[in-house]
Amino acid sequence: MEGKSITVRLKDKVAIITGAASGIGKATAKLFAEHGAKVVVADIDKDGGNQTVAKIHNAGNEAIYVQTDVTIKADTEQMVAQTVKTYGKLDILFNNAGIAMRLPVAELPEDDWHHCLNVNLTGVFLCAKAAIPAMQQNGGGSIINMSSIFGIVGADVRAAYVASKGAVTNLTRGMALDYAQDNIRVNCICPGFVETPLVAGVVRTPEEYQKLADKHPLRRLGQPEEIAYGALYLASDESAFVTGIALPIDGGYTAG
Repeated sequence: MEGKSITVRLKDKVAIITGAASGIGKATAKLFAEHGAKVVVADIDKDGGNQTVAKIHNAGNEAIYVQTDVTIKADTEQMVAQTVKTYGKLDILFNNAGIAMRLPVAELPEDDWHHCLNVNLTGVFLCAKAAIPAMQQNGGGSIINMSSIFGIVGADVRAAYVASKGAVTNLTRGMALDYAQDNIRVNCICPGFVETPLVAGVVRTPEEYQKLADKHPLRRLGQPEEIAYGALYLASDESAFVTGIALPIDGGYTAG
């Protein structure tokens, strides 16, 4: 029996994915490549980034790794420059890199506050700032920002995180309005809790897992691939009339 064929949804597209060394970013890089994209794996983690590229190459698809700290302007500019030098253009930017932090305001050191906002919010700004001129030269593109359910609703003991993700959601709307005339679509994804190394670091027992899963009406955590398919839709021409949205992929978390 022949292998199942798939519809190639990103044929001849060039995509940068930040934070692609693990978790959602890694799953998205592999999925985009399977759908015909040339993928730039951008991450501060050199070993993890190269492992993602190796998996893509082993599947017969195309990717390169560019070491990138999204909080450093020069890194983000080099990320885009290397992409255009290698592949000639840029169609898609998935601003996926991010960190989590669990402290309320009165207990949160200022350095931790700034670090969380630098990665989760300023990183989105810097990467988009570097990418938009290349997309304008290319006649348009798709920018996908990683927000969160906590970019839609509040949460306790996560002051810096909810601030950063709420800002990403509204930054997305503003960018969508600013660049619609350039045919650059800007959307964000708002995942619920997903089984990634980030979540594994705070969920240590089956009881903790179930307590977290029960917050979602579907009574489980998401899988990285489920978020990746949302990114695939927003990256593809199937969403050509979609811009400025915050897309929950959250097992019903924000429905109640």
